[in-house]
Amino acid sequence: MKFTISKLYTAIKIAVILVVIFYVVKGQIENHLFKKVIERLTADSRVAEVIVTDVRRESKTKKTYTTIKFLEYDTKLNPLEPKYFTFSGNVIQFQSMVMRFDDFYVKKGHPLKGKSAYLFMKAFMLTDRGAETFEITKVNEIPSGYKTADVKNAFEKRLWKRFWEYALNPKEAGKVGIKNAQIEAPGTKFIPGMIYTIKIEHDGGLRIDAKPVAPILKNEKIKF
Repeated sequence: MKFTISKLYTAIKIAVILVVIFYVVKGQIENHLFKKVIERLTADSRVAEVIVTDVRRESKTKKTYTTIKFLEYDTKLNPLEPKYFTFSGNVIQFQSMVMRFDDFYVKKGHPLKGKSAYLFMKAFMLTDRGAETFEITKVNEIPSGYKTADVKNAFEKRLWKRFWEYALNPKEAGKVGIKNAQIEAPGTKFIPGMIYTIKIEHDGGLRIDAKPVAPILKNEKIKF
């Protein structure tokens, strides 16, 4: 009888220890997953960079023309072919289509819906007479930054073709996990000596961050 009670007592102790270990490990895993979720919800990715390459003043019109270099990156952060735009001013915006996906997909780090999708449409500057515009992506064209695997291309192409349907019909948007679709036009004043980075927030829209170029590059015209 004593032997049986001793074995039972030992078994209970082992069971208690195992339960404690289980909850400790479970808590650590949950904390790790929670941190990952927070990281994904607050993460952002670089999608383009902009610099001013030339500023010139025209004496006849008394206008100051600003030329910018727009460099977009693909989904693997490889640079695409740069584009150059010249405006008669320096407050420039980028008209873009942006789709935000449900937080469920962002939290999970879904390969296709794990962060907001974007499409740069135009670079433009508002004027008293209207606007100066330059095309970045043609209508119904797959965004350059998304040209990767064929499967993803097909998915993205369907999304952009039905953009306005998703923007105006929440039920249709919900069927494919889209939280909302809208036009955004982030912009700022572009001046020489600054690097402007356009980022997509994984659970939000586009934003422009600006910082001075490295001191070693100031006043240098580098030829490649």
